[in-house]
Amino acid sequence: MQSPIIGVFDSGFGGLTVLRALLPLVPGAHYVYLGDTARLPYGAKSQVTIARYAVESAAFLEKHGADLLVIACNTATALALPEIHAAVSIPVVGVIEPVVRAAHLQHPKAEVLVLATSATVQSHAYMEHCRALGLRATEKACPLLVPLVEEGWIDHPVTRDVVRIYLQEALETCTPEAVLLGCTHYPLLASLIEATLRELGSQAVVIDSAQSTAAEVEKHFSRLQPVSTSPVTFECFATDSVEKFQRLGGLFLQKPIENVQHLDLGG
Repeated sequence: MQSPIIGVFDSGFGGLTVLRALLPLVPGAHYVYLGDTARLPYGAKSQVTIARYAVESAAFLEKHGADLLVIACNTATALALPEIHAAVSIPVVGVIEPVVRAAHLQHPKAEVLVLATSATVQSHAYMEHCRALGLRATEKACPLLVPLVEEGWIDHPVTRDVVRIYLQEALETCTPEAVLLGCTHYPLLASLIEATLRELGSQAVVIDSAQSTAAEVEKHFSRLQPVSTSPVTFECFATDSVEKFQRLGGLFLQKPIENVQHLDLGG
C-alpha cells in the first residue's frame, strides 16, 4: 500500500486533534475526516442511536475508500465500537485502548485519573480497559470543558478556574501517577491541565489520547512497505454548517481548513 487512505470520524470537532496528531506520522497518507456536526452531541443520545449514527459514518468512510478507520470520538468508541467493527471490513482504531495502553506502558499497575465527558464516564469504558491492564482508575466527568474549548477560551480565566476546580475535586479522592485525557477536545487544554496539576502539588504526567491514537495508526502502517513519498493531504466532510466547521475546526487542527464538503446522512 503506497498511498493509504485513512478515515477519521467524530461527532464534531474534537477528532481534529487526532487528525492533527496523525498528519506528520504516515507518509503519503490521504485523510478523510467526517464530523457529524448535525447530530452532536452524541453523549445526549441513547446507545442504540449512537451506534446507528456511528455505523452510518463508518460506512460512508469505507465507501469513500478508507483503508483504516479511526474512531476519534470517545463516546462512539465507548458505546458503539462492536457495532462499527461488525459493519465494516477494514481495521478500526478507537481512542480509548491506545491511551490506556500508553499509560500502562509508562506506569504499570499505577493509579490513573481519567478526565472525560459525562457520557464517557457513565459508560465506564476507561475503567474497564484500565482494570484489564491492572491500572487503578478514577473517572472524573468534566462537562464544562467542551463548551469552553469550543468557545475558544483555551487560556481564559474562567477555563483556568474550572480546570482547577475539577482537578481539586479529583485529587481529593486519588493520587494519580498519570492523567488520561479522555475527550478529544482536551488536548487543547493539556498544557493548562499539566500546569494546574503542578500548582496543586501533583506530579502526574498528562497522557494525550490524540497522540496515543495517532501512534497506534502509525504502527499499523509502518508494517506495510513500501511507503509513499507523496505529500500528506486531507479533506473534510461535515453534516451541518460548513462555514462553522471551517471556522471552529481550524482551532482544533491549528491550521486553516480550506474546503469542507457538506454531507447529508439523514436524521
